[in-house]
Amino acid sequence: MRKLIAFNHVTLDGYFVSATGDFRWAHEGNDDPEYSAFVAENASGGGQLLFGRVTYELMASYWPTPLADQHNPAVAKGINSMSKVVFSRTLTHASWNNTRLVKGDLVSEIRKMKNESGPGMAILGSGSIISQLALEHVIDEYQMIVDPVALGKGRTMFDGITEPLNLKLTKTRTFGNGKVYLCYEPIDRKSTRLNSSHANIS
Repeated sequence: MRKLIAFNHVTLDGYFVSATGDFRWAHEGNDDPEYSAFVAENASGGGQLLFGRVTYELMASYWPTPLADQHNPAVAKGINSMSKVVFSRTLTHASWNNTRLVKGDLVSEIRKMKNESGPGMAILGSGSIISQLALEHVIDEYQMIVDPVALGKGRTMFDGITEPLNLKLTKTRTFGNGKVYLCYEPIDRKSTRLNSSHANIS
């Protein structure tokens, strides 16, 4: 079975985007050589990227551009070459190379993808998708970069969950720029929601 990871930057007060959807703060500290190497290694590690519509449109507007290639060549090369899936019922076309558009039921599609052969999968950003999948026991690992910044208000990637999600810390790493990498696995891995109601994707 393919492994599904959720990866996000979060602030000290728990937000992955500001109240206006801004996450420029996540790009601070890229001048730290150790952290830059960590980012480049992740981007070149292969696998398949999963997005909701909003995150997809933001990523697709930057990473295929000359500006991305100039400022983050290793990351741009990796992310542009990777296989990508965007979940949306409103998009009519996904123009970013190596991208497949999926309009079906989110949870059912993820379960089907996990049972297919292929590389591991990672959800980037896309809080609406993470919150819908969190209690469905299909996300195998949560990877977070905690950034040394507080916003006061914003959105968490777990907005809307209806019961606690219990996690076990499995790995940590601290960088000189103040960022901290945290890796968690769900404690309760029961598959009790195989016939769950349809999730909403936009």
